[in-house]
Amino acid sequence: MTSETKFQTGLMLDLEPVVEKELDRHLSMAKEWFPHQYVPWGQGRDYDGPLGGQEWSIEDSKITNEARESLIVNLLTEDNLPGYHRAIAEVFGRDGAWGTWVNRWTAEENRHGIVIRDYLTVTRAVDPIALERARMHHMEVGYEAAHGTEFLHGAAYVSFQELATRVAHRNTGRASGDPVCEQMLARVAADENLHMIFYRNLLGAALEIAPNETMRAITEVVKDFQMPGHSIDGFMRKSVVIANAGIYDLRLHHDDVLVPVLRKWNIFDRTDFSGEGEKAREELADFLQHLDTAATKFETRREERKARKAARQEQG
Repeated sequence: MTSETKFQTGLMLDLEPVVEKELDRHLSMAKEWFPHQYVPWGQGRDYDGPLGGQEWSIEDSKITNEARESLIVNLLTEDNLPGYHRAIAEVFGRDGAWGTWVNRWTAEENRHGIVIRDYLTVTRAVDPIALERARMHHMEVGYEAAHGTEFLHGAAYVSFQELATRVAHRNTGRASGDPVCEQMLARVAADENLHMIFYRNLLGAALEIAPNETMRAITEVVKDFQMPGHSIDGFMRKSVVIANAGIYDLRLHHDDVLVPVLRKWNIFDRTDFSGEGEKAREELADFLQHLDTAATKFETRREERKARKAARQEQG
């Protein structure tokens, strides 16, 4: 057994009481809900194919183009749950409270894919054939965690990723123009928030036990961060549409995801870092400054584009 493996095993043993506590807290706060209650089934009708219904057309969709792109990304991300389950089980293990949490998290996440797909299919919000082909492609690509089975990196990643997903779901619902969609995604986002709290508290406890190692993991995860759906076909184009709509952009990533979690961990006021931990904190501070600058530039350019578009419309 390598020294790194010994360290990780020892840390996870030390953290098991925290996992038990956070699991109990989560189960006491999580509300049971049923996907079928959030879908407007009365709007449904048969599609073309064996049932001889109507072929999908873009005129069927009542939501905005930006929300449509975001919903596709959100759903395809949820569809890769088998890959995430494998990855998180490899990081956290399958025994004791760790394994109980992994299975509970997976079960709750599965509801998100169920309800979003049912909503999109019933309301004809997206092309169902293109969606299914995209699902097949995305799942065939699979999922590999950026930092493998390293526990601290995995826990740091999901602390940010769950909050990012919550923000994306809530803003997609607001941008959809459909109160039913907004209500559904608000329900999904509430789950994501509880998941974020679990992981955030877990990593907060790790900071108390191994501050320098945990700080290094946090910095590397923040600097390398990618949403789990980055391998979706056409992700870059879709992400630009989503960012231009203000559903999820650099400013939101900085202000509403990274900064709140880092503040909760008291990263920049802690006095227990030394050596590599202090170096990692300095790297993180520099990265956040550059990210903040990039976010401001993007916002400025977006407003300039909007102004030019408005001027053309007035002239036309």
